[in-house]
Amino acid sequence: MSADQEARNKETYHHFHDAINSGDLEVIAKAIDEYIHPDGRFHTAERTEMPAVQAQKRIWETLLRAFPDIHVTVEDLLAEGDKIVVRQTVTGTNSGEYRGMPATGRSVTYNEIFIIRFADGKITDLWGVVDVYSQLRQLGRYTEAL
Repeated sequence: MSADQEARNKETYHHFHDAINSGDLEVIAKAIDEYIHPDGRFHTAERTEMPAVQAQKRIWETLLRAFPDIHVTVEDLLAEGDKIVVRQTVTGTNSGEYRGMPATGRSVTYNEIFIIRFADGKITDLWGVVDVYSQLRQLGRYTEAL
């Protein structure tokens, strides 16, 4: 894969990321449809058989309801071949129901890492590791240390 293609993949991700930080579910849904291949797959510890497009729309609907001020900061973005790796910090204030818990009003900061594969300018696979334990601990769900 050429350096030009790697740069285009990074640019595509930046456009997708900008939409996510808009806080507007319609803008996010449009970006998901535009940048994720209809047959794309989403691979996380929380297994799902639904296509990446559907999974991402559900995730962002849930996150925006729970954390209306959610913000994702790209800390590192690396490209190699048909993949990029992105390390991000997520912040937000829990102002709505989340994972069966009522709003706490607490702020959270947690990290996530994604590996994203592209084909023909579209995201075809997303592998993600999200620090859900840290997120839930900050919301008061877990109080003990590991």
